[in-house]
Amino acid sequence: MTIKKEDILERLNPADSFTLAMDEEIRRDGLAGSYGCFALELDKTPDIAVLQGRIAEFSLRFPVAQASLQQIGRRFYWCRRNDPPRLFFQHHCPGNQNEADFQQHTIDRIINHKQLRETTAPIEFHLLTGPAKHIFFTRWLHPFCDARGADLILKYLCIADEAQRRQFGLPESGPLVLEQLAKYRWWQKIALLLKGKRYIAKLDSLESIQPFPGKPAPQRLNYSIQRLSEADTGQVVKLARKQAGLTGTSLYYIGCLMRALDKMAVDSQGDAYCAPYAFNLRKQRALTPMTGNHLCALFAQAPRDIVQNRQKLFDHLKQQNAQVIRQQLDYAFLPLMWAGSWLSLAEYGKTLRQAFGSGKERSSFWFSDVGRVDIPENSFPGAEITGVFHVCQVTSPPALAFLSCIHRNRLTLSYNFVEPVSNPAQIEKLQQLMLAELLEETE
Repeated sequence: MTIKKEDILERLNPADSFTLAMDEEIRRDGLAGSYGCFALELDKTPDIAVLQGRIAEFSLRFPVAQASLQQIGRRFYWCRRNDPPRLFFQHHCPGNQNEADFQQHTIDRIINHKQLRETTAPIEFHLLTGPAKHIFFTRWLHPFCDARGADLILKYLCIADEAQRRQFGLPESGPLVLEQLAKYRWWQKIALLLKGKRYIAKLDSLESIQPFPGKPAPQRLNYSIQRLSEADTGQVVKLARKQAGLTGTSLYYIGCLMRALDKMAVDSQGDAYCAPYAFNLRKQRALTPMTGNHLCALFAQAPRDIVQNRQKLFDHLKQQNAQVIRQQLDYAFLPLMWAGSWLSLAEYGKTLRQAFGSGKERSSFWFSDVGRVDIPENSFPGAEITGVFHVCQVTSPPALAFLSCIHRNRLTLSYNFVEPVSNPAQIEKLQQLMLAELLEETE
């Protein structure tokens, strides 16, 4: 395929190459690809004309939303299409169909639809309506944006004032990975790279426990949503501050899930639970919704004997996190990400997923904490947001991704799992164990 120079909108930056490599890995597992999804549950059918208008405005303001991801040589680019893809879809529940089943089947179809990476739209918006339930479902390809970027896109669509929407834009500087690396001299970059390699070697000295060790061929992603009451959410927040500190809420969720998994799969082989988590290079309050600002490159790791002691576990995770900050291990990954962006997708994916030496899967589960979803009330066009949830495709193994957020003082947990590697009965058991851990109703 010949691509004209004037049709190239932008080159994929190092952070987006990271998520593209994971997209390739998910596709190699036989699944749909590295899609993320964000659902807003609404109290009624929204103002569709206004919603369509804002989506159209968004696509014009950010042309990459209608672009095609193309490979030119060893690099990938967002390129203008001759026929821009459709971004907004409506799905209405037929009168003779159960509404809950309709929504479940429709979302299942959206997240598991297999499409060539070059033809899939970077982002899509789906409105599911019925007699009583309404969902605005956003599905994006991870090289296009991250969870924080998707959150900003939804905020953009929820802002009625055009002048405020115009404040949203792309970064004025270059890719954030390169911007941060530019602050270091060449010998400092080499020192960072070596530090990052030593950090990975230390992680890989312990074999990661896989919660679902069976080997059936992965077929589809499924998910299960668990919502806590305001009272229980308040209790979880209180315990998180007690166990992991004011800024350690994510570590609390990770630690609780490690303990729940250890109780669910006591016979799993391995030495430690290892979970990748994200750090954000985006400046505070920056209104840049796209182009790879959220990097998933650090790990929380805990040996099994430590996981089995609740207090020791959280002390360990806090100490580990403090060491990451003190030694700048987050920035130590930046030279590796730059170097990885020059590898083929297969080589980069193997480097990211497989432990050096053993070649076994590095992650025990994937994790993402969105934090508090602060979309203002009465902001969605013609409807009120009553709930939110997230969905995320994941490689197999580990075949499990755990997403969390708080909306209106209620904690929402999303368990994303690959069938038939795991099944709803296992996830139901995991949910109950996790709830007991979160509320400290366990030994």
